[in-house]
Formats: sequence, structure tokens, C-alpha cells
Amino acid sequence: MTSSHSSSTSSFFSHFCSSALRSKPLPRDVNAAVVTSSGDGLVRRLGVFDLILLGIGASIGAGIFVVTGTVARDAGPGVTISFIVAGACCVLNALCYAELATRFPAVVGGAYLYTYSAFNELTAFLVFAQLMLDYHIGAASIARSLASYVVTVLELIPLLKHNIPSWVGHGEEVFGALSINILAPILLVLLTVVLCRGVGESSILNSIMTVTKILIVLFVIIVGTFEVDVSNWTPFAPNGFKSILTGATVVFFSYVGFDAVANSAEESKRPQRDLPLGIIGSLVVCIALYIGVCLVITGMVPYQYLGEDAPLAEAFTSKGLKYVSVLISFGAVAGLTTTLLVGLYVQSRLYLGLGRDGLLPVIFAKVHPTQHTPVHSQVWVGLVAIILSGILNVHMLSRILSVGTLTGYSVVSACVVSLRWNDKTSSGRISSRTEGIICLSTIACCGFAAGVFFRFGASFVFIILATVIAIFSGAALYLRQVSKIHFQNPNHPVQMLQNTFNMKHESNTCPFTIRYS
Repeated sequence: MTSSHSSSTSSFFSHFCSSALRSKPLPRDVNAAVVTSSGDGLVRRLGVFDLILLGIGASIGAGIFVVTGTVARDAGPGVTISFIVAGACCVLNALCYAELATRFPAVVGGAYLYTYSAFNELTAFLVFAQLMLDYHIGAASIARSLASYVVTVLELIPLLKHNIPSWVGHGEEVFGALSINILAPILLVLLTVVLCRGVGESSILNSIMTVTKILIVLFVIIVGTFEVDVSNWTPFAPNGFKSILTGATVVFFSYVGFDAVANSAEESKRPQRDLPLGIIGSLVVCIALYIGVCLVITGMVPYQYLGEDAPLAEAFTSKGLKYVSVLISFGAVAGLTTTLLVGLYVQSRLYLGLGRDGLLPVIFAKVHPTQHTPVHSQVWVGLVAIILSGILNVHMLSRILSVGTLTGYSVVSACVVSLRWNDKTSSGRISSRTEGIICLSTIACCGFAAGVFFRFGASFVFIILATVIAIFSGAALYLRQVSKIHFQNPNHPVQMLQNTFNMKHESNTCPFTIRYS
């Protein structure tokens, strides 16, 4: 009996290990994979313009009206440089996503799919679990913020001002741990219904709201330009370069969302061409809009007088332009709506991918025959967000979840390294795996060391030294291989260094949830 039990246990662990360590083979003919996978139920309706708007909708929320001014209180006008530095780091990661999008068949999965092919099933599932924790709590947090902004807009009507109970939209705490919010679940139900109706309908809603948001931001920038006093830009970095770098680690999360484009591969008309354009294009637009808002807000009001809760709206109010503050409220509603819509969309596609691979119940793999959407996955995603947003105050918890996104970005960069390593050319394998592990470990350790030095105020000499060592390690790895294989994006070691550096600081410096941006 004991022998039989031991044999059964050994067989279970053997099967678990073999399953956990298997990887998903990458098809050689990507176009053929696209053809064979197009019959799964999803419909290719998204063009490059839709994908760009999808990325912008996921990235720019209410944060563009809040984070810009809040960080400027510490970094001064140098907050513009903070956004440029953070944007440059995101571009490196976006190039990794773009390369993987052209390498993989056009099916749903995103970071999970990349990890499954580059590493193994267990790592892919852990990446999915971390992303889902991030997405679920992030969606609930955004829904509560959106409900609060909707109530704020409704209170512009004199009859409703101060007459809407707090439990409707702002949330009312009960029994200490619970916080009742009625409007947030209602908004989630409406968006879930739109997403279940089809990608065409949800794309139209996202396009309308995103274009509205962009027009409001451009209007704010144009009107604010006439109120700029260039003397407010002096001194440009009142608290030194360190405050600019600290600001960069905070505003980095304002760009999060461009990766959502990668999860729409199966619904893109020409994924091999349009996905990279959508990822890079949406990020470039976001960088331009953030820089414009930063220059306006720091030029209108001296940085030390910027408000904490609504700095941009208060800046225009101080100039006698209260109507712009009203527009900002509408822009915040549009921004949060698109961020929430895209977040729910991405979650359902990730569940669909795992359902197809057998890592989740088969019900998650089903696609509606007429609506061509993963209705079961979409309803489940909406239900989880409805429960969390309706009875829990998830704002505090959502602040610690940014590490999940950083982990996902780092793993995607590592996927590029791993897949390139496994590529075979006519001349055979490239440099040994030991060399790669040493170089990449050196880069990661240097990134961590630079974060520690920066966090505890060490001399910049040590930070520069760690950075130089990491660059040399990356250059050594690249030069060791460049003669045998062509690299589409040789800058991925820098991205891994940046992700490690940000991960060290996120919990200490970022007062915002990544889904507010």
C-alpha cells in the first residue's frame, strides 16, 4: 500500500515537472500560423489607426491631468525631462514588444504567449497570475475613480450639487474594511456589455472617447500656451538632477498600456505590420502629449504653487479660465473610460489564451459564434471587477501592484534574449549559454546596485560606475553574437537595466497606481 502511494506521488510530480517545464514551439512560418488560427472565432477588424487609439486609450487616463503637476512640485520644470527619460525607457521595451509581435503568430496571449514559447509553461502561468492580479485590482480601482469623476461632472448641475450621497460614486466606508460604491459596478456592467457585443462596437466606443480625450488635451495645451510665463521655467531643475530621475521612476507608469496592443494580435487586420506600428505609434503620441502638458503647467504657475489633487485644473482656475477646468473633468471621464475599457478587453483575451492552452477550464476558450468575442471570459472579468469595486476600497492595495507590470516588461525583454539565443542560423548556435547568463546577471545586478545607490543618496560616481559596467556587459554580449546573427533591437539590455532600476524604486517613490495614468 505504501509502495503504491509512493509510486503514485512520484508519478504525479514527474508529470507536473514535465508539464511545467515544457514550452510552446514557435512556428517557423508565421503567416501559415495566422491562417490556421483565424478560424477560432475572433474577427480581424482592427486597423493600424484602431490599434494606435487602443494603445493611447490604455495609457492616457486622468493621470495626465494630475501626475504631471504632482511630480512637478518636486522636480520643477524638469518634470519634462522626467517624462522624456521615462518615455525613452518605454520605447526600448516597446521595441521588444514590436519585435516579438512580428516573430509570433497572430494569436492572443501577449506577454503570456511570449513567455510560454521562450521559457516554459510554469513561468508563463506565473506571469499570467501576476498580470491578472494587477489587472483585476487595477480595473476595480479605475472603476471607482471613474464613478467619482462622473459624480463630479453631474454635480456641475446646480440641482444635483451636494445632493448625491457619497455611497453612490465617491464611496462610503462601512465596518472599517468595506467601502460601498453603487455607480462603479453599474459602469462596469455597461462596459462589459459593450465588450461582449463585439470588438467592432468596443473599438468604436474606444475611438470616440480617445479622440475626445486627445482633443481636450490639445485644447488645454493650446489655451495654456497663451498663459505661459517663461520666467517660471527658471530654475529648470530646482532640486537637482536627482529629483528628475526620481520623477522619472514615478511617471514611468503613466506610459503603461501600450502593451495592450500586443494582446489584440488575433483581431488585427495585418498583425505583422500593424502591431509594431500600433505599439510604437501610441507610445510616441503619449510622450508628445505628456511633454506638452508638462511645459504648459510649469509655465502657467510656479512649480511650488501647484496643487496636489487637481494641479492642472487649479492652474487654469487661477488664471480665470474655469471653463477649462470643466473640460478637464470631462477629459478625465473620457480618459478613465478608455483605460477601463481596454483593461477589461485585455484581461478577457489573456483568459482566452490560457483556456485554449488547457491551463484554465475550457469554458474560457469558447468564443461566441455570432458576436465573435470570448463572452465567458469577458463576463468573468467583469464580475470580478464588479465585486471588488462595489464593496472594497482597492485604492491603497492598487498602489503596490506596479511591480507586476515591471515584472511583465522585464520578462518580455528576457524573452527577446532567450528567443534570439535559441535561433539557429546556417553557422550554428551563437555564444554559449554560460556567457549569456554571466552578462545578463551582471546587467541585473548593476541595475539593482544603481537603484540602491540612488535610493540611499550615494555619490553619483557609484551610479555611473554601475551603469557603465552594465553597458559594457551588454556590449560584450552583443558583439559576441553580432557577427553571426542580426538583431532587430540590440538595446534590450538597457531595457532590462531600466526595469530593474524602476522595480527597486516603485514601492518607495510611486504614489499612484499604474492604472490611473
